[in-house]
Amino acid sequence: MTIEDQLNFLRRGTTEIISEEDLVARLKSGKQLRVKLGVDPTVAHVTLGWAVVLRKLRDFQRLGHVACLIIGDFTAQIGDPSGKSKTRPQLTREEVQRNVEAVSTQVYKILDPDRTEITYNGDWLGKMDFADVIRLTSRYTVARILERDDFTNRLNENKPVAMHEILYPLCQGYDSIAINCDIELGGNDQKFNILVGRNLMGQYDMEPQIAMLCPLLLGTDGKEKMSQSLGNFIAITEEPNDMYGKAMSIPDHVMENYFELCTDVPVDEYKALLKQAADGSLNPRDVKRRIARELVTLYHSAEAAEEADKYFLETFSQRKQPVDAPEATIPASELIDGYLKMPSLISALGLAKSNSEARKLMEAGAVSLDGEKISDPVKAVHVQELVGKVLKVGKHNFRKLVL
Repeated sequence: MTIEDQLNFLRRGTTEIISEEDLVARLKSGKQLRVKLGVDPTVAHVTLGWAVVLRKLRDFQRLGHVACLIIGDFTAQIGDPSGKSKTRPQLTREEVQRNVEAVSTQVYKILDPDRTEITYNGDWLGKMDFADVIRLTSRYTVARILERDDFTNRLNENKPVAMHEILYPLCQGYDSIAINCDIELGGNDQKFNILVGRNLMGQYDMEPQIAMLCPLLLGTDGKEKMSQSLGNFIAITEEPNDMYGKAMSIPDHVMENYFELCTDVPVDEYKALLKQAADGSLNPRDVKRRIARELVTLYHSAEAAEEADKYFLETFSQRKQPVDAPEATIPASELIDGYLKMPSLISALGLAKSNSEARKLMEAGAVSLDGEKISDPVKAVHVQELVGKVLKVGKHNFRKLVL
């Protein structure tokens, strides 16, 4: 590929490159570039939102460069304040380690292991003594740190900013020094942290890293950034039918966002599909089917995508009950003399966050048993009325109830 071809390839799914001139120069140098992505394992699943930057890292691998993935086993215990209106809860070492073990295997659904270098920032940050920390902090002023919108807004609203949060950008910046990277990737909300690294590298007489920023993926609600805490996420380890069904639930206005950031469909091709959906010549549902098939193909297989598409059409379009709904055991702890209330069952099976949310779903007509709506959240139901039947909660959650 020519340099211009490489640039066009790398520009997809990015909002800003600081600076593109520097990137061109390094691509022209012909050397194998070290491309950094730091991830804090604060959760145990890689979501499509997280996959946006992992896929960009994979793009560099396809051009022959090295993916330098830093697992923030140290910084995850601090909590990145980016985009947060309050201090994040700090995780224990044990919580972080469990997430590290889960995430470390999932990333290879996207990255080429032969061109991936995984390091843990606890290996250098955890070994710094207090004098080392003082020397690092001396390289940045309080005024520069407080230029960060997250901190400024909180201070203006009389919300506290803890000292450990102020240190976070310096920790992330020092990661770049430790591995001597050429480029750092991150979401738009990471701009400040990445530029701190760029600045620090210059102070350490190193060639400053290039910042490459990617847009944030909206969640399945179409409103907030995809987040596990908000429940609006799709994990790359989802079962094919679940992944497909969640993709079909996204609002029409985020379809382009998903095409661009989550699939490899050529731009001209998906733009044409979106144009047809806008002028009414194509049902938006069929455009979403393309997105859903692409996702299942990427993270499972083309065969799994075809099966998920067939399942969706038969179950949702033709209103059939799924014969292969996953089984769910009715919890004995919820039974009183053989009876239980549906909100308790729905919540216990993890199909709602709480009993109150389950009651709201029932009242909204979003709960059914073998196709018959159940809307009374107070009525107690005998267990024998449930065994062997398919419980549906919301649009895409089906469970075959067993004892």
